[in-house]
Amino acid sequence: MEKQSSQPDLWQDPNKAQSLMRQLAENRRVAEKWRGIEKRITDVAELLLLAQEEKDSDLAADVQSEVDQSAQQLEEMEFELAFSGPYDSRNAILSIHAGAGGTESQDWANMLLRMFLRWSERRGYKAEVLDISPGEEAGIKSVVLNISGDHAYGYLKSEHGVHRLVRLSPFDADHARHTSFALVEVIPEAESNVDVTIQPEDIKLEVFRSSGPGGQHMQKSSTAVRLTHIPSGIVVASQSERSQLQNKTIAFKILEARLFEKELQKRAEEKAKLKGKRIEAGWGNQIRSYVLHPYKMVKDHRTEYQSGNPEAVLDGELDDFIIACLREGLGRENE
Repeated sequence: MEKQSSQPDLWQDPNKAQSLMRQLAENRRVAEKWRGIEKRITDVAELLLLAQEEKDSDLAADVQSEVDQSAQQLEEMEFELAFSGPYDSRNAILSIHAGAGGTESQDWANMLLRMFLRWSERRGYKAEVLDISPGEEAGIKSVVLNISGDHAYGYLKSEHGVHRLVRLSPFDADHARHTSFALVEVIPEAESNVDVTIQPEDIKLEVFRSSGPGGQHMQKSSTAVRLTHIPSGIVVASQSERSQLQNKTIAFKILEARLFEKELQKRAEEKAKLKGKRIEAGWGNQIRSYVLHPYKMVKDHRTEYQSGNPEAVLDGELDDFIIACLREGLGRENE
């Protein structure tokens, strides 16, 4: 890649060049990290020999501390090898869709939104709401997030699937137990004109008045944007921002991600045919259950990992579930 980056004709294709330089920077970062731990371990070995020769107990204690820290660092770096997908280092486009059940499922979708926002905050990621459709009485019908940070997609891809909630309903006069479902979709952020190229003639653009909250300006002006990609039939809309230009930019970003997802699904189907099997994530195949009544437990049905503290999980403590999936190589394998 370094040889490619030094070619005189590299920037004749700016999009390809930028993609190459981003990948090269990521590879350099990883290589430097491994070379750093290699040097650290070599230095520790030399210190150990010196401590033995000098019979210096204080130096021996320093060596032991360095060994412990190096072992911890090496374990963390070994875990990072779980991010083997070509798109794992990218940002993520995460969507949540309430299932059937009206207010119950819409409230559950809103709880999941809060969970992912808190998780992002804990990791130091930036989570931006690209588009949101409020529920009729409470919660949300759907939301699209752009989550930015180191290996955001690599971490979040295992969250793709159906999430199930069992609780005593706060919306039921009888306070009966309800089961709600919500679908979480996770897509790697697409690179314009590299992963996806959208021709202007393939787009039908419509503007309309926003139906969500946002004040008089959004209600009276046609600021909301709907894009239809004619060849694929994919339709996306954005109405969260105050200006038509902002909504158009967001809509194109979501459309690029959807088209990229379609391409990844096509590749996955081709791989599945070669393997002789195909597994689909449907409403009957929930990946995780969150039970608040009659007992308290969150259980991942793929890894069997579980927690007896659903409140903490719903407050963003997701790492243990995500790590369990990554260690078993689970998540979206459609790259």
